[in-house]
Amino acid sequence: MPVRIAIGLAVTVICFAVAGRRFHWISRLVRAGQPAPGRLRADRADVARRAEAEITEVAGQRKLLEWTVPGVAHFFTMWGFTILLFTIIEAYGDLFDPTFHIPGIGTSAALGFLEDFFATAVLVALVVFTVIRIKSSPSRKQRASRFYGSHTRAAWMTLLFIFGVIATLLLYRGAQVDTSPRQFPYGDWAFASHVIGAGLAGLGHGVNGALATTFLLLNVSVISAFLVFVSYSKHLHIFVAPFNVAFSRRPRALGGLDKTPDMDMENVTEDTVFGAGFIENFTWKQMLDFVTCTECGRCQSVCPAWTTGKPLSPKLVIMGLRDNMFSQAAHLMAPKEAGSGGEGAPALPVDAGDRSGVASSGPEPLVPGVIEPDVLWSCTTCGSCVEQCPVDIEHIDAIVDMRRYQVLMESSFPHEAELMLRNIENQGDPWGLGVSKRTEWTQVLDFEVPVVSDVIPDDVEYLYWVGCAGALDERARRQVQATARLLHEAGVRFAILGPKESCTGDPARRIGNEYLFQEQAKANIATLESASVRKIVATCPHCFNTLKNEYPALGGNFEVVHHAELLDHLVREGKIVPGTGYSGTVTYHDPCYLGRHNRVFDEPRTVIDAIPGAHNVEMRRCRERGFCCGAGGARMWMEESIGTRVNVDRTLEALGTGADVVSTACPYCMIMLDDAVRANGKEDDVRVLDIAQLVEESMRVPEPAGLPGPGPGTEAGNAPQPEG
Repeated sequence: MPVRIAIGLAVTVICFAVAGRRFHWISRLVRAGQPAPGRLRADRADVARRAEAEITEVAGQRKLLEWTVPGVAHFFTMWGFTILLFTIIEAYGDLFDPTFHIPGIGTSAALGFLEDFFATAVLVALVVFTVIRIKSSPSRKQRASRFYGSHTRAAWMTLLFIFGVIATLLLYRGAQVDTSPRQFPYGDWAFASHVIGAGLAGLGHGVNGALATTFLLLNVSVISAFLVFVSYSKHLHIFVAPFNVAFSRRPRALGGLDKTPDMDMENVTEDTVFGAGFIENFTWKQMLDFVTCTECGRCQSVCPAWTTGKPLSPKLVIMGLRDNMFSQAAHLMAPKEAGSGGEGAPALPVDAGDRSGVASSGPEPLVPGVIEPDVLWSCTTCGSCVEQCPVDIEHIDAIVDMRRYQVLMESSFPHEAELMLRNIENQGDPWGLGVSKRTEWTQVLDFEVPVVSDVIPDDVEYLYWVGCAGALDERARRQVQATARLLHEAGVRFAILGPKESCTGDPARRIGNEYLFQEQAKANIATLESASVRKIVATCPHCFNTLKNEYPALGGNFEVVHHAELLDHLVREGKIVPGTGYSGTVTYHDPCYLGRHNRVFDEPRTVIDAIPGAHNVEMRRCRERGFCCGAGGARMWMEESIGTRVNVDRTLEALGTGADVVSTACPYCMIMLDDAVRANGKEDDVRVLDIAQLVEESMRVPEPAGLPGPGPGTEAGNAPQPEG
């Protein structure tokens, strides 16, 4: 008896000491990051949101269960190890007393059943994981595998360790069945243990007693060794994922960007750094993101850049930053030891990964040292990676932070974007067409659209934020004109800013020019406030997102709705009644900044469904999994010379539905999809229309044969347009 106690405790103490030292070391490393304001708020609402996240994301495994087979397998593995904590308590109790049982519940048949059920479920899950790993092996599919670039050997070691934990558990319990009812009191309810016990029964009482002790020590040893392995591997997420989920932005890490740096030049010194050029510039929450990555590759498998042959993989970006953080550990923690840096970070157990022992050679520039420029500039900021990540990593914020450094500190960015930025700065729009053309789209309307010259009139309900594309691009103008006519038909009073409207700054911010974004934002906020604007309707999801989610950080608080939401409301109220003028099949494309970023999924579909003759058919990638058109992240103004064009990939999926109309609710998406339809030579067969154009077409009364057709401006999508 003393020997097995000594062996069990010795193994445990050694392994726990090694793992504990590791956890402490990584906790210090993460705490060396910059402050992350707002992540530690403790008000009632924020605590409630965090608690809900822990219940749904961690305990409920919501995101994992969206991928049914691997999700269910992971669900049972996670809960299996949670329930099997009881067996760990029992194992350590058995070291001292073979008849030990947890007080109160230790002899319950229900506990025995639960322990055996989840042990069996974990074994089944291991088989599922093994099959998935073999079928998705990177060596067989390379880029097509979501495990491409992951540390697959560590994954196999994890499966082996889990098998070792369960196998030794069931074997020592099976031997106990044949030793004494006092040692194993669960009866037939512990079905798996009894099956193994039946197989060992022929060995006799004495041998089974020895086997029970042997496998008990092996079980304790495997558990202790597994803890050390986890602390040195990507599977550290077992411990840190709950923290990362708790400190993630709520209700979601999409919409507005996390940080709004102080760009007031009066506060800028020679030590001021904008963005992240070195690993030390990231916040502790971003560093926690890096060590939480499970390398599951879900982000990689849905990334529009990666899946169209670009070098950007969100997973590999996070892994690269994590490795760089490990290699720079001595440099990162030196200021902390001197009593500076990283204030406000919680004490968290976090891992150092495989490179913690690499000596730091001093700060290494992230671009191009860690992240290649083509990787950085390929991102469309669509949010697919953030949406799919089961541990709530915020990839977009890290990418935009690195872009900020490149643009503001290094003046290094794609040359074709330079003209776009200069146009926004000088003319107030990305195309540089100027304010004089801001109202040209109204010329084909048969009613007057009020232009706010001073204060918005009392009888005007909405300020219509037209957006640069809606005001200046010919195809996007048709979307705006259709929306305006529908609002007028429904009796909604609205006005526009006309020449006073300027770019919201979204393209500038997404490409990394935070200074230009804030200058645009402050000017627009001043214009809106001086006009006493409180309610805004926008057709562009990028404008909608910026006005709604990013202007508040700069003092601009307005009620903002998207035109899809307003049309849905008007249809439900009976103020807009779609007619029978359209009959055909429609497939709806979810704009990233309307759908994923702002959760507006149902409203556009409700509008389409209200058209009697419209039959909506969904693409395979829709709603939360909708595929990007390729225009976001300022990509609309950058060349796409690597791999397949994103808009072509998406349009081929849309064409594959056989729909007559590809509908959307975003001018950027309309332009990108229409370009791809024309590139495929399908413009005579398939039209790209905004939902407002589709509704307006349905309301058009067909003319009798032989009579003149509808006049200018009455047919959605075909009205004559002014040049520009």
